[in-house]
Amino acid sequence: GVLVPGLGTFAVVHEQINGTEEVYVVRRPVFRLDMQMSCLRELVFPTVTIPGDIEILLLDYWWLSQANSLPPDMVRGCVEETVLLYSLQLRDGWCPAFAFENIGILSCRENVLCMQFHCSCVTELESQDAWLALLLT
Repeated sequence: GVLVPGLGTFAVVHEQINGTEEVYVVRRPVFRLDMQMSCLRELVFPTVTIPGDIEILLLDYWWLSQANSLPPDMVRGCVEETVLLYSLQLRDGWCPAFAFENIGILSCRENVLCMQFHCSCVTELESQDAWLALLLT
């Protein structure tokens, strides 16, 4: 899992589904929101449990800096300012969508804030039973 400070944690969980004739175990992405309650006001969001055996790492600013040729401190500042701006917009009643390239979109509809993962993200994680992972996600 990856913790984006002030925003939340992305992780991949294994979920067991009992079919009529066999048991399926699929890998699917989840997102657990971790924002200050004062930013969320009247918004509701799904409660997501990430099992305790999943290792959660802090967002790797050095790796991101290598991917975009900016210094790690600048990358950290950009991420922190972006998360702050998003939380302030939510607090003020705006409901902008927050897009994560190749992952999904954190959006708000009818006062419900939720993460919608791109189909390509789900199928990349679970190639064997992708249809089942897509249904669960």
